Amino acid sequence: MCKFVFSLTLALTLSGCMLGPNYSRPDVDVPQSWRLSVEKATAVANVSWWEQFNDPVLNKYIQTSLEQNKDLKIAVAVVQEYYARLGITRSELFPQVDAAAAGGRIRSSETFLPSSSGVDQNFNDFVLAFQLTYELDLWGRIRRATEAARADLLSQEEAQRTVILTLVTSVASTYIDLLELDKRLDITQQTLKSFEESLRLIKLRFEGGVTSELEVRQAESQVESAAAVIPQFETEIARKENQLSVLLGQNPGDIKRGRRLDELALPEVPTGQPSDLLEQRPDILQAEDQLAATIAKIGEAKAEYFPQINLGALLGFETLELENFFDPTSLFYKFGAVLAQPLFEGGRIRNKVKSAEARKDQALFNYEQTILNALKEVNDSLVGYRNSGVELDVQTRQVSILKDYLRLAELRYNEGLVEYLNVLDAQRKLFDAQLAQAQSQGKHFLNLVGLFKTLGGGWVVEAEKLSQSSDEQDSAKNK
Repeated sequence: MCKFVFSLTLALTLSGCMLGPNYSRPDVDVPQSWRLSVEKATAVANVSWWEQFNDPVLNKYIQTSLEQNKDLKIAVAVVQEYYARLGITRSELFPQVDAAAAGGRIRSSETFLPSSSGVDQNFNDFVLAFQLTYELDLWGRIRRATEAARADLLSQEEAQRTVILTLVTSVASTYIDLLELDKRLDITQQTLKSFEESLRLIKLRFEGGVTSELEVRQAESQVESAAAVIPQFETEIARKENQLSVLLGQNPGDIKRGRRLDELALPEVPTGQPSDLLEQRPDILQAEDQLAATIAKIGEAKAEYFPQINLGALLGFETLELENFFDPTSLFYKFGAVLAQPLFEGGRIRNKVKSAEARKDQALFNYEQTILNALKEVNDSLVGYRNSGVELDVQTRQVSILKDYLRLAELRYNEGLVEYLNVLDAQRKLFDAQLAQAQSQGKHFLNLVGLFKTLGGGWVVEAEKLSQSSDEQDSAKNK
């Protein structure tokens, strides 16, 4: 009989209607191609692109960040919380069974049980009871709530992937910044040595009466201007090392380098199609999951218009003496159903539905805006990458030209055809151009990293697996 009743109620629940709209992906106007096409581009960004730099140290740092970064660990813990929330909501689909036991010594009042009645006013009372409650989800309230909770969970998983995307690209960008600063510091140190050598020669010429004190002071000024730059770069390098240490989940400290900036390989450019972003970008997928959750909550709100039907059963034993506890005469039970129908609630349900529909509209506009922002970011990255490559080529040619300029200025100065001011001008321009070239080279790499970030891609999921495997290893160690 109990099996029949349970099967019947479960069938009624599963066959009940689901109020509210079902989710379907909105139609979004996505362009067929990017504003700018890039030659030699890969189809999609689904590879561990950082490995293409051919720097084992960078690869190790990214792996370390996936294992130890605190922001990522927070994101993982949030996902676990939403897994639990889904379980809590889904549990309402099943019968709830509780047990209770009580025992005590009771003295009845004289009014309720007079002593003249001949019945002892002092007695024991022992109770053991089991209670079953079950809500028939005929209108889909619980199922819609579960659907919304599942969408919220998926949204948090995409939020975790966004953290991974930002983390990996931040580690790569900060490492490249370090290599760029290293190169600019090396250029400055080499230039300082060159300036000091020029000063030494000028002083010898001055002592020999060949040149004036003015040229000595000009050379000294050149040396001091280069020397003043070195502490600035050393400060920036220390800050970048501290920044990268925190990304790695470590205390601030020195950071080991692998290859120099000039030795890094340049990965192929990923592009794909604009429509790929709808499946690749975690923030777009997160916005879509949030939209799905708000749509499910409309049905959950509408279900409150209809009767709530709860089945219940109570079974137990109550006796005055423990030895008679399980005697058939101590058995009591109760079963039945309760139907509750809202009659007047001052517009509460109607406004809950309106509120849910308004949140759906907000989520829809947020989804559309997220896509527009993603399209803008990719187009910006493509333009930035192309133009930084052009800029780097120009800077490289300028450095080559200025090296010739310096060589000719020194040659003509040694022949007495020009003043030393021409040599100083050539040295200063070459120094500035070399620093600008190193900066352009770093910018070109950073723009490519930014392009990988804006496109998202399957590599984020692969990186997530690396992060999850490290968490599982930590859990095993703790056990």
